[in-house]
Amino acid sequence: MAKINRENLKSSHQLVWFILDFLMLGLLILNLAFIIWDSSYKFVIVQQLLAENLPRVYAVYQPVHERFIFYDMVFVSIFLGEFALRWSYAVKAKVYDRWYFFPFIHWYDLVGCIPIGSLRFLRILRVISIIHRLHKHKIIDVTSYRIYQFANFYYEAFMEELSDRIVLNVLSGVQKEVRRGSPLFDKVQNDILYPRRQMVSGWISDRVSEAAREGYLPNRGALRCYLEDRVDNALKQNLELSRLKYLPIVGPTIQSTLEEAVGDIVANVIQQILDDLATSSNHGFIDDIVNTFLREPNGITTDGAHNEALISLIIDIIDAIKIQVSKKHWREELP
Repeated sequence: MAKINRENLKSSHQLVWFILDFLMLGLLILNLAFIIWDSSYKFVIVQQLLAENLPRVYAVYQPVHERFIFYDMVFVSIFLGEFALRWSYAVKAKVYDRWYFFPFIHWYDLVGCIPIGSLRFLRILRVISIIHRLHKHKIIDVTSYRIYQFANFYYEAFMEELSDRIVLNVLSGVQKEVRRGSPLFDKVQNDILYPRRQMVSGWISDRVSEAAREGYLPNRGALRCYLEDRVDNALKQNLELSRLKYLPIVGPTIQSTLEEAVGDIVANVIQQILDDLATSSNHGFIDDIVNTFLREPNGITTDGAHNEALISLIIDIIDAIKIQVSKKHWREELP
């Protein structure tokens, strides 16, 4: 049962038209039920079952069936009268720029009125249009109905499957074009990546500094101890440095001092590099790297290795997009 928002209905300036919509909706549902029943009644087996089990129903409905066209035309005349009334109002209120626009815009109301075979079932379009109009003005809320939720779920699933297949085919075609070295590759390199190299370098710089801050700064002490230990082990294995301990008196002292100095220098250099990467001062360094990969388009043919690297990058990006597109989000909503 439809829940009617009575407050919106009373406060609306189109109360009369909405009441008319409800009346027409009831007549349309009654008419469609009549059409479906009469279509079923045409089968001989249905008539036989009624004649044997419900002879009174058969006797009452048989004359109605024989004059089906007449009764259907009664409904059609009401529908056409309501259509003419709305058309007259649209002309008077100047709803559309031209008086003859109304029947073209509301063509589905006229097509369903044609009393020919299956065209009668197109009156369902008028039912949908009335329900949509009532929902649009918040008189009823169709989204709360289970039948709408059921139909909308499978409609969205169908559209997702269809759009995913189209997008995957398009992306696969783009990958083939890139592998062939089509003009698309040069456009990506020269018209897309190169003009945005500052944005790319800024994004990489931010990511590097964030990674350095989160991964290095909290573990600075442990990293320094690890570096000093590694350097100390490396120096002890150095043959030339180990000979210093054989110098009289000062040999062991010089060896120990050199080991501590070298270990401290290496640790300080590496820590300074990581400190720089963790701040905005790494932008120039990252910018130089990006500019090396994204050279200015000046008509000079880029080396093959650079082309292959960029082609591989583009293809990998498209593969990542294809994987994301292939995910079936509608399946996650299944109960």
